[in-house]
Amino acid sequence: MNWDWDKLKQQQKPGGGVPPQMDDLLQKFKTFKIPGGPIIIVIIIIILFGSTVFFTVKQDEVGVVQRFGKFERIAEPGLNFKMPVGIEKVTKVNVRGIRTEEFGFRSGRFDERRRFASGAETGSVSLMLTGDLNVAVVPWVVQYRVKEPYDFLFKVRDVRRLLIDMSEATMRLVVGDRSINEVINKREEIADEAKVLLQSELNDASAGIQIVNLEMKKTNVPETVQPSFNEVNQAVQQKEQMIYQAKEDYNKAIPAARGEADRVVKAAEGYSLDRINRAKGDAARFREVYAEYSKATDVTKRRLYLETLKSLFPKLGPKYIVDSDQKNLLPLLNIGKESGIQK
Repeated sequence: MNWDWDKLKQQQKPGGGVPPQMDDLLQKFKTFKIPGGPIIIVIIIIILFGSTVFFTVKQDEVGVVQRFGKFERIAEPGLNFKMPVGIEKVTKVNVRGIRTEEFGFRSGRFDERRRFASGAETGSVSLMLTGDLNVAVVPWVVQYRVKEPYDFLFKVRDVRRLLIDMSEATMRLVVGDRSINEVINKREEIADEAKVLLQSELNDASAGIQIVNLEMKKTNVPETVQPSFNEVNQAVQQKEQMIYQAKEDYNKAIPAARGEADRVVKAAEGYSLDRINRAKGDAARFREVYAEYSKATDVTKRRLYLETLKSLFPKLGPKYIVDSDQKNLLPLLNIGKESGIQK
């Protein structure tokens, strides 16, 4: 009773009172209600739903939509709709960007689309054996882009690793069929052949990528054998120079000899033809003369005699006709000396 009396007195004092207890505060907090609570909850749900249902695909990308892990469709660039998170998943793939793999060197320009083959740092990937059993340093670059997003994501576990391995295998195959001089001097031809072969291998593997460009950089031999290689090249150049000089002399001498031989043959053929024609003409003339001679033997004999004398007399020089009755010929020996005529 005394405690209750004291308590009553304390309550009756002006400004007095009992301080709030913990149980009272907890009870008041439980009964407190936030105004508009359901509206806020609805807004939060709408925001979460919208962020997982709507998505945007960039201009150079496509969205690969999976439903419960299975491929469903390809979403084109722009604003797209999908089912909430947990049902459908979107993987964005860049299909226009050019990706680069460098083998055997570093260009010093690196961005998110440029990568380097694992062996590029050491340079071992660029050491290759040529068809004539020489070692060449062959750096090259492969540029590619994604052509089939579905194949790129689901057909191959690691497309980049596959590209690196196939690029190296293809380049070694092509270089192994060429000599060291061809590898150094015919880089564009080798690059074109390797590009076609590499694209065929990637298509067979369903990698979903397209080779845009394959370029061979400056090829050479290892530095340790460079002096010996230069000496060999110098010897080969001297050999080719001597062969060229010999061919040049050959091309000068052989055509001249052939021309001289042809000239001699043609001259002989002409002489033979001339002799044959002359003989045929003489034979024909003789037959004609003989035919006339057979018709008039005396007249023909006389004509032949006169013609012979006519052609013979001009060649005899001075002529003296002596009467058959002349007995002394001595005075005739000095005839013509006075006028300076030689007998």
